[in-house]
Formats: sequence, structure tokens, C-alpha cells
Amino acid sequence: MNKPSVNLICASLLTGVYDVNRNNLVATDEFSLVKEWYDSIVGLRLNAVIFHNNFSRDTIDTYENEWVRFVEVAYDTAYNPNVFRYFVYKNFLEQEGASVENIFMTDIADVVVLQNPFSHNFFLQNPEALFCGDEPKILNNEWMNDHSTHLRNQIPSFATYEKENGEQVLLNCGVIGGNVTIIKPLLDSLVSIHRNYTISNQSAYTLDMGAFNFVARTQFAGQLLHGSPVNTVFKAYEAEREDCWFRHK
Repeated sequence: MNKPSVNLICASLLTGVYDVNRNNLVATDEFSLVKEWYDSIVGLRLNAVIFHNNFSRDTIDTYENEWVRFVEVAYDTAYNPNVFRYFVYKNFLEQEGASVENIFMTDIADVVVLQNPFSHNFFLQNPEALFCGDEPKILNNEWMNDHSTHLRNQIPSFATYEKENGEQVLLNCGVIGGNVTIIKPLLDSLVSIHRNYTISNQSAYTLDMGAFNFVARTQFAGQLLHGSPVNTVFKAYEAEREDCWFRHK
């Protein structure tokens, strides 16, 4: 099996558990969920990895090729899929990171790659940036405040961060990328939060957005680049936007 190249796009589909975002039990071996993402990767001839826990051998044999690699993982159901993916990416980079220079980690069911981010001047001119998605709203909004209740109650500095960053643009963890020297410490921090705090979460919220905004705004504030050309307007379904790297809904 081919090893990943120096530039890599990763995504995960972990199924067999109740998905609070989709409000249902995601079907196993349902390739249609990732087909649009997959087609955009293959169409641009980008190197990618799909981490999964339930795709069949037939599905993998049908769709794996020189561009897209499937990696099966053992999913720990103590964590929701949105959170456990960061454990998967951290473990992957610890094992194979020596061969990866730049990486993007994206959602897979509602993200499409519009152009190669790694060859874009904006990416090349900002080697120390943490690139990520965003939304047309501020951090201080009702959904985000509810989403972050558990973390606010667990992390002593969380409320202060919210107060200081309430008027900042809401970042979206559906698209995250940069050089591995940036991504590795980001993943270390996210995994630490989820291992120590999210593990006890009993709310209906996944906490991935709360944890990412907290880490990004407190540890990488001077390195953040988001919005165009990284991502289209979230939930605007901008099918014709070719000036951005990723379309997120």
C-alpha cells in the first residue's frame, strides 16, 4: 500500500453509533456519505486517507486507488465520532508523520475540495499558519454557548477565553490544516482536552467545536487564517465558488 506523500488530506467516517449531529444511527458501509468528497479528491489527484471502522472489503477494493487510501481504526465508543477523530489523526502522525509535511483534516459528508490548497500561493506564503474553516457568526452565540457548557464548567480558564473572544469570528473545525509542525501540537492539545474533560460529557453536544475554538484562540491566535480562500461561506452551498480550497455545505 502506498505511503502518504508530503501533502495529505484526511477525513474519517466512524459509524455504528448514534450520531447526535445527524440525529440518527449512521449506516455502516454506506459509501454514498463520502462519495462527493472522494470524487473531488480523485478529480484533483490529491493524496488522501479515509479513516473508517466499518467499510467492507468490497467497498475498499472498489474505491481505493493511487490517490485515496483507506485505513481501518478501532473506534473507542467512549468518545463521539467528532471527538475521536483527533485521537486517530494524532496517532497516525505519530506513526507516519515523518513522511508528511502538510496536512488538512476535514469533515467528509459535507465538505468538497474545490482546488489543491497545497499549491496555492496563500498556503505557500504562510508556512506557520493554522488554516481553518469559519462561520458567518461570532463566538458568542446561543448554540456555541450551550455547546460549551461542559467545557466551561470543567476548564478554569474557559470562561475568561469566552469573554475575551466573544466578538471574534466563530471558527469551524470541519476544515483544519497546515504544516505538521503546527498540526501536531494542535492535536496534542485537542486530545488532552477530550481525554481529560470530554470523556465525562453527558450533554447532547459533541464539544469538538468548543474545544477547537478554545485551543485555536488561546494557543494559535497569531497564526489563524480562515475564510476565503480557505473555505466558502458555511452552509451557503456555494457550488460555483472555485476561488476557495474547500466548500463546507
